[in-house]
Amino acid sequence: MATFELNFALRQGAFVVRVAERADARALALFGPSGSGKTTIVEAVAGLRTPQRGTIAIDGRTLYSHEQRVNVPPRDRRVGYVPQDVLLFPHIDVRGNIVYGERPGHADFEGLVDLLDLSDLLQRKVTSLSGGERQRVALARALMSNPDVLLLDEPMAAVDLPRRRRILDALLRIRDELHVPLVYVAHSPDEVRTIADRVLVLDAGSVVARGAPIEAIG
Repeated sequence: MATFELNFALRQGAFVVRVAERADARALALFGPSGSGKTTIVEAVAGLRTPQRGTIAIDGRTLYSHEQRVNVPPRDRRVGYVPQDVLLFPHIDVRGNIVYGERPGHADFEGLVDLLDLSDLLQRKVTSLSGGERQRVALARALMSNPDVLLLDEPMAAVDLPRRRRILDALLRIRDELHVPLVYVAHSPDEVRTIADRVLVLDAGSVVARGAPIEAIG
């Protein structure tokens, strides 16, 4: 469980994302159509985009505050980020991709390999992997940094339907066994209902509904 404080405005050209929310959740979903601002919020939490004003904090730790002149660099935010394009390194094998994210003295490599069922893939090049396999490798790499929170931007986008259940099961184990809170961007109501205990529904850069999934999206 984490407390997410998202209270900021971020302009990109003519498009403005405005959010003023505080939520306690094991998994906070950002739900809405393409272009509604979901990825912008995730990238602001990761430190890849800087708001014009406001505050971003997780469990009372301020990552950004315009008023306090705080803007923690991405590498120091203790967040694991898995973008839509998982950006694995094609020239090294699965093991090399996973350990690339390691922070010394923190990660349990063997535990993550077991959790995400990657032991048979460690010697393979990432170019030979399916979408679901690549996603599990990207999750392991992000978790090797021992993050306080894991940011997932539409993790099922490149995964075919038969393999989505496997990824969802892995995410539930990350949430419940590793106790890593999630921020989960999704288009699918079923994914949100499975993963999240709180959801922010976005449209045109603004939050238009909030609450438990059954309340906010039905």
